Amino acid sequence: MSEAELRAYERTARAKKMPLSEWVRQALRAAREMEPGISADKKLGAIRAAAQRQYPAPDIEQMLGEIESGYGQGQP
Repeated sequence: MSEAELRAYERTARAKKMPLSEWVRQALRAAREMEPGISADKKLGAIRAAAQRQYPAPDIEQMLGEIESGYGQGQP
């Protein structure tokens, strides 16, 4: 990194009233959080694989009835 770049980072940290080291830690955390954990191809592959399977489920009226019957019974 150039001296000019370092000075710019120091000015930014000073403007936020924090040491450069803390500003760097926060910037690195924010950059890490922006990175996807799993690639889009892997996610799409998992969705496609799941879509190929059959899962047991009642019809919508039965599901809604079961949901409604659970209200007020303290169940999550």
